[in-house]
Parts: sequence; structure tokens; C-alpha cells
Amino acid sequence: MSIHEVFMPALSSTMTEGKIVSWVKSPGDKVEKGETVVVVESDKADMDVETFYEGFLAHIIVEAGETAPVGSAIAFIAETEAEIEQAKSLANSGGAAATTTSSPEPIAATALVATPALASQNGSNHKEGRLVASPRARKLAKELKVDLTTLQGSGPHGRIVAEDVEALSNKGKQPTPVAPAAPIPTSAPVAPPAPRTPAPTPVAAAVPGQTVPLTTFQNAVVRNMVATISVPVFRVGYTITTDGLDKLYKQIKSKGVTMTALLAKAVAVTLQKHPLLNASYSDQGIVYHSDINISVAVAMDDGGLITPVLQNADAVDIYSLSRTWKSLVERARAKQLQPQEYNSGTFTLSNLGMFGVDKFDAILPPGQGSILAIGASRSQVVATPDGLFAVRQQMQVNITSDHRIIYGAHAAAFLQDLAKLIETNPQSLTL
Repeated sequence: MSIHEVFMPALSSTMTEGKIVSWVKSPGDKVEKGETVVVVESDKADMDVETFYEGFLAHIIVEAGETAPVGSAIAFIAETEAEIEQAKSLANSGGAAATTTSSPEPIAATALVATPALASQNGSNHKEGRLVASPRARKLAKELKVDLTTLQGSGPHGRIVAEDVEALSNKGKQPTPVAPAAPIPTSAPVAPPAPRTPAPTPVAAAVPGQTVPLTTFQNAVVRNMVATISVPVFRVGYTITTDGLDKLYKQIKSKGVTMTALLAKAVAVTLQKHPLLNASYSDQGIVYHSDINISVAVAMDDGGLITPVLQNADAVDIYSLSRTWKSLVERARAKQLQPQEYNSGTFTLSNLGMFGVDKFDAILPPGQGSILAIGASRSQVVATPDGLFAVRQQMQVNITSDHRIIYGAHAAAFLQDLAKLIETNPQSLTL
């Protein structure tokens, strides 16, 4: 019997379970080698899962919207149509592969983030003759009854994106989609629901007295925060005058530069002089990272927290860094980041200044040595060296560090150099 189990893949180092966003294939459908069969939501992103086997999707064990532990079986694939019924019988008997004479083999699969940026960064996943489409495009095509094989993708390397499906639907080249319970005008593009599968009601919309289950992202935050309890940390605060940085920002804002990118760049350049602040603890000793990758905390609209990473932020020019940051935020909120775009950080920034927060303590992320909390820049009356008074823009920053490898003097020296850069030479950030 040639039946293979499809297992829930581990899409990140912190993932313990995954949620099925949608099945791209239905039971009985032919599955080609390298074809996407299911979209899985990890604790950070939605990813395509492809198979290396050819055959037929015989039986789905875990339906869309349900979760399963990493490594557990979520479906069966049979190599021939004749074996589909055998696979169903196996599932109905408990699905335990070990109970059969010919045990199903684990399906070899790869997980890919469904985002156009992936192809441009790591080479195309496109193979000649293979249909390449984003999960959103596949879901929209199913809703609008659009045949993806008739489309020419406008994405990188011919990838079909949602806009391609909408454009064809609007031209009337496909049958009108079956109307859902709430009427939707057929003349306008039908966007997929914000959550791809039924999701818990956001906290802000919760009914008083109701218990709302945590989302996958929120559960990931819970696990990470609990993991930090065992780490001995300390905090050091510092006041930085931002007049020069604010002036620079106003000058180059029209060129697409963001304040987040400026702060990340300033931190990264300062870390060049303080490699210990960019290091992390391990049982074998201090891990000095070869790259300076700045994670920046971003709150998700539907709950949870994610930290997109500006890789090699010290070496990338401020304009490219800003473009990268905007792309990261858009794809983070669409749950379309690839793993190295959220788990490769070596130092983290958490900025609540845009909310008017003056000062706060940030919790150290697992696997890093430091995180910098940034407050709002406010007008303050200060004493000048000549004994007079002046009004200056100042912000409070507060660093949290792992005391197993970083000591107070190390953190203080880093903050001094960061302040010196921002206060006396912010123009260097554009070089």
C-alpha cells in the first residue's frame, strides 16, 4: 500500500502547533510533485505547504480552521486512485500508521511564504509548467469560481496574485460567484474576509462577560513571555535630545524615510562599537553574532505581536532600509513574512512614542541579549552649559539586558554612544 501521511510541519523554531488556513486541494484531487496542498498558519505567518510526492489527496484529517500539534498527521495522500478508499478506511480506523502492515510514510513537504518578495530575495520557487499562486489568490479564485489555469500571473516570475483573479472576474470572463448569505455586488471585486478562517472576536469587540480564546499569535506571545521569566535582566534609562534627529527626519521624510528606520539605523551603527549588546547567551557561552539585525515590535490588528527584522541594518542605506521596513510591516500584518524575516533578530526595538508614552519597560525576547524601549519625544526646559535655560526635544529610552552576559556599565556605555550619535551627528545616518 503506497499511502503517505501529511504531517503538520514545524514552520518556525517556536511553533508547537499550527492552524489550517485552507486546503488548496480537495479530497480526490490529483496532487503533483511540488504543488501546494494546504496553507498553514504558524505562530508568525501563513505559509504554503508543498509536497514532493505525486498522487491523490485521499482524506483530510484536520479541517480548515482547526489546529494540530507539530508532527501530527493532518491528511493522507494515496499514490493511486484505487488506494483512496484504503486511506479513508485507515483514517476511520484511527489513522495510526503503525497499526497497518504497510505503514504510510511521512510526506516530504516544504513550507513557503506566499509573498512576492520571497522570490526576489531567495530565487524563484517557480518551476516550468507548475501553477504558482498566492494563498489569497487561490481562496479568492475558489470563491469567484475562477479557473487559475486561464490566468497569466502579474507577480514575480508569473506568480498569480489576488489582483489577477479580481481583474478577470470583473471582465465577466468567468461565471458569477454563488451569492453568499449577505448579498455582495458582482460589479465590485470581492475581497476575501480579513481572517482567512473563522477567528476569535477581537478583544475590543468582545461582549462583557465573554471569554475570548487567544489567537495563534497571542499564544505565541504567551509562550515567549513565560520563557523570559527564567532570564535575569536589568534596566538602564537614558535621556536623549532629538532636535538634530527631528530636523533630519523633516528633511528626508518626503523621500520615504521613516522614523523607525532612522532609529533602527542609529542603534545598528552604535552596536558596531558594542558587539556584546548584539550578542546572546547560550549554555556554551556568549554568542557574538556576525550580523546586526534589528527586530522592531509590531502589534497585529487581530491580536498578538510580531517583530519583523531589518537585516544588516548597519550596512544598508537609510532609504533602502525604509523601503524594506514598509514592506515588512505590510507583509507582517498580512501574515506573509518568511521565517528569517521575523526570527533572525539580534537586538530589538520597541517604540511606543507614537502613543505619547514617556517611558516603559520592555520584556527581553528569548534568544537575544537586549531590547530598547523608546518613548515619545517631548519639549523640555533644560539648563544649557552657559547657565541659561532652553527648550529642547527629548525622549526617554530604557534598555533591558540579559545580566548573565551584559552588565550595567556595558549598557550605559552603549546608551551614551547612541545619544552622542543622535545628538551630535545624525546626518551620518544618511551616508
